Amino acid sequence: MRKIFTTISVALAFTTSAQELWSLEQCMAYAADHASSVIQARWDVASATATRNEALADFFPSISAQIGTQFSWGRNIDPETNTYNNITTFNNGYGIYASFTLFDGGVTLNRYRQARNERKRYLNAVEMKRDDSALAAMMAFADVLYYQNSIKIAEDKLTQSEGMLTLTKAQEELGLKGIPEVVEAEANVASDRYSLVHQQNLFAQSMLTLRSAMNYPADQSLSIDTVNHTIIEMIANDSPESIYLSALATNHKVLNAQMQVKSSKYSFNAAKGYLMPNLSLNAGISTSYFKSLSGDYTTPLFGEQFRNNMGEYISATLSIPIFNGLSNISGKNRAKYAYEQAKELLSEQQRRLHDDIVAAIMDRDGYAMEIKSLKIKVEADAEAYRLNTRKYEEGLLSLIDLQLSANTYYSSRVELLQKQMLYLLKDKLVEYYKGNKLWM
Repeated sequence: MRKIFTTISVALAFTTSAQELWSLEQCMAYAADHASSVIQARWDVASATATRNEALADFFPSISAQIGTQFSWGRNIDPETNTYNNITTFNNGYGIYASFTLFDGGVTLNRYRQARNERKRYLNAVEMKRDDSALAAMMAFADVLYYQNSIKIAEDKLTQSEGMLTLTKAQEELGLKGIPEVVEAEANVASDRYSLVHQQNLFAQSMLTLRSAMNYPADQSLSIDTVNHTIIEMIANDSPESIYLSALATNHKVLNAQMQVKSSKYSFNAAKGYLMPNLSLNAGISTSYFKSLSGDYTTPLFGEQFRNNMGEYISATLSIPIFNGLSNISGKNRAKYAYEQAKELLSEQQRRLHDDIVAAIMDRDGYAMEIKSLKIKVEADAEAYRLNTRKYEEGLLSLIDLQLSANTYYSSRVELLQKQMLYLLKDKLVEYYKGNKLWM
């Protein structure tokens, strides 16, 4: 294993000593807890919990109570003599009824299993959203680091251009340089000053992107710790296959696809249950009270009527589906197709995970090798630029050639910085696939 140590040290912007500096891990942890997608996913869990509880309650009998009241006047039927009369009456009834499903083809059981599995899937979705939000914050943080260091490089280049302008003006006063070279030096200063402003604007935009990824309050200041970030570039002998086998048990996207297969299977089993007979047990108890509001009829007392009119019943109902317009058969077929589709999506997600792991390892190791080569190139370009500066001061090199040498040197520094940021992202991603926590 080869190791290359690089330390990026940059100045802080928009901070004071009293402000807290947010590290990469802190930003990722905050995003994982406060991102809007994570909050919405938690509400999905609450809804799934309610659905699971509802499915669990389907195992219990359904019980209902009923109270009815009726006033009648005009021509009525006497409930005792079964003859017509013209009196005003009052009567009401009371009843309690219960129904319990003994067999429904496994519909209730599979609906509960599906609801329970869906709740687990939504819990896993919360973790998946947390990881996605943390990764988004990590990429935004890397952009902040990149543009902050780009500002430092742009400031160095502007300082160099201003130094050359001062030197060229002095040489022009001595007759060693001409007006065109002074103008060229002034143009270089203007160009470098524009580049610095541009990098500062990009840095401000990257900070806005980071705030958005974290769902950080707009009325609070956010200061990023961009000092002394040490990056260790490694060319490691990681096995993609071993990481893949480990990731199958921890990767939340694969787990989500696996749970989706289980839910689709339970839904398919429930749909098949609708094609089977349904057996239920029913029971009830009821009573009534009657009173005449006209005439001299003596109504028995309420308690006496309540006891004497009480009746109970118990029954069993067997329902056999024969034909309902192919609704049940079509529902079973749709559930079967959804089950097969879920299995195919699981295979696709597993293949995509394998490809992502291989690509992440290749990219990480490739960037490590590029960084090693770029460091040598930066050192060589720096030395070439130093020598060309001496030549220019001695009048042996034109300002254009010196500017080309400076552009090559500073472009190499920017390219090295870019590869270091890309390596940082890919290395974190590989560790994520290994099952390690993205943040502490």
